Amino acid sequence: MILHSGIPDAIAADVRHGERLEWWTLLWIGSVVVVMALVMGASQAMKSAVIEDVLSLIPAIVFLLSVHWERKRANNRFPFGYRRANSLAFLVAATALLAVGSFLVFESVTTLVRQEHPTVGGATLFGHTIWLGWLMIAALVYSVIPPLIFGRIKQPVAKRINDKVLHTDALMQKADWQTGLAAIAGITGIGFGWWWADAGAALFIALSIIKDAVGALRQAVAELLDGTPRALDSNDLADDAERLIAALKARFGDIDVRLRETGRYIAAEVDCRPPVTIPTGVELMGEKAWRLASLSFRPE
Repeated sequence: MILHSGIPDAIAADVRHGERLEWWTLLWIGSVVVVMALVMGASQAMKSAVIEDVLSLIPAIVFLLSVHWERKRANNRFPFGYRRANSLAFLVAATALLAVGSFLVFESVTTLVRQEHPTVGGATLFGHTIWLGWLMIAALVYSVIPPLIFGRIKQPVAKRINDKVLHTDALMQKADWQTGLAAIAGITGIGFGWWWADAGAALFIALSIIKDAVGALRQAVAELLDGTPRALDSNDLADDAERLIAALKARFGDIDVRLRETGRYIAAEVDCRPPVTIPTGVELMGEKAWRLASLSFRPE
């Protein structure tokens, strides 16, 4: 039995909010990339920050694409609709996050092993020569502000619509502003003659990024393999999935219940004879009823 199709009305407004946030993200982070590229110089941390900012656009793009496809109706070629577009987008977003962390680790370790001594020269503005590091730091401060704001705004929205792509993008925004702060520390270290501070700062933050990315990839793979729904921020079973299993067993007895996640939705299969009155999503999941996309019964 299909309980609903398309994006449910219960979350439609939040999904549109998420789309607006992602369009603003593309605009602001795009401007950050331009500003950073103009003052990048020879700093390893600056180069890493610029590439990380470019890669950070990927989750926003795939979120917008997945929502676009999710709204499409089922057809003969895709009789179950396009809900799995969100699952595929989640895998792409998690891979992008891992790529960012891996790149930063490679570049930083290479710099430290080779003991490369980055230099920050001067720039002439209005007839005055100033240390280019000041311009770099100013650009980095600007680069920290948009992701710090957007990342915090996206997290509660992602939770309300159970969107792992949007949540991964919030993690990417966190990586953005942390990388910016690390780069500021690296540029400052160069000013004091600490050649290792630049790459060391980038390496420190890269390890944290990889940790988040590996967790996201584990969730994405579990979802694509029809695993039981996972929590938004960990590989543990989702609380609402556990409550659904408990509700079905309380209603039909000691039965086998199988749940799988399709995008933001849950498909449930129960090993028992179909009841005369099939319970509604509200009866089983309360305010999260929109999550239950299908409920089927298989006689033992």
